Order: sequence, then C-alpha cells, then structure tokens
Amino acid sequence: MPAVDAQYRADDTLGETHAKTLQARTLARLATYAEGYDIPVLVTRNERNEFTEPVATVADHHLECEQTRMGPRVVGEDFETLVYPVDDGAYYQTTFAYWRQLLAARATQVGVEPTTPAPSTPTPEGVGTGVTADGETVAATADPLLDAWTATGTGGR
Repeated sequence: MPAVDAQYRADDTLGETHAKTLQARTLARLATYAEGYDIPVLVTRNERNEFTEPVATVADHHLECEQTRMGPRVVGEDFETLVYPVDDGAYYQTTFAYWRQLLAARATQVGVEPTTPAPSTPTPEGVGTGVTADGETVAATADPLLDAWTATGTGGR
C-alpha cells in the first residue's frame, strides 16, 4: 500500500485523533491479511515522523529509498538496487555490486571458489600498486605517464 499515511493527512476534516485511529486500523487490517494469507505486504509512507512511527513499528523488514541521479536506490537488510533503467527503460545501468553477485554465482556454478581481491595498499609516495603486462607488481603514483616515463627497463627515460 503506497503512502499509507497520505490519505489521513490530505484532508483537514479529520482531527489528529481520528487520523491516528484510522491509520492504526488500516495497519492492523494489513497485518491480518499478511498473517492470514501468509504473504508479505509492502507499505510505504510519505514522511518519517511521529505520525508514521506506527508504520515502522509494525513492519518486519525495512527498506530505505534514496533518490539518486540514476533513479531510486532501495536498500534493505538483504536487498540493494543493482540495476537502474536508463533512457526510459531502453537500457539498464548496472552496479559493481550486481556484477560481484553475478560473477560469484557463476564461479560457484563452474566449481571455482569466488574470491574477493585484497584492497590496494597505498605506497608512501603513491596511490597504490599496479601490475605490468609481465605480471610484475609495481608502485603507482597519481600520474601514470610519469610512472611509464620513470620506469626502469621499459624504454622510458
């Protein structure tokens, strides 16, 4: 039920007491449906304040929705938006988290243990490390052209 609190705020003919009572009855009825039919019920609220606190109280799970430049991002305890529609749904923008989950699932299917790469440790004079075409790990600075120019044995200087 979208914006369960909105219908009790939209009209000034309801007093605060009646609005709270009607909202409480609505939440109780939705909880009864969820339990009776053993189904989840998705409820949203327009505002987060004292009036809508009962909505959060009766919920078993909570999701947070944040508007981003790519579209709404929904995050919960076991859920995160991984795909965003682009150009009115003609294309989809994915996230790194999406690919991490997809590739981990694929690795498991083919019998490979998925691994998480170790984070790059910044060097005192640089921004981290890099790997050359020969497989050698080298320190990297913020200027890759300077790195290439000053590298020994690569035809730089």
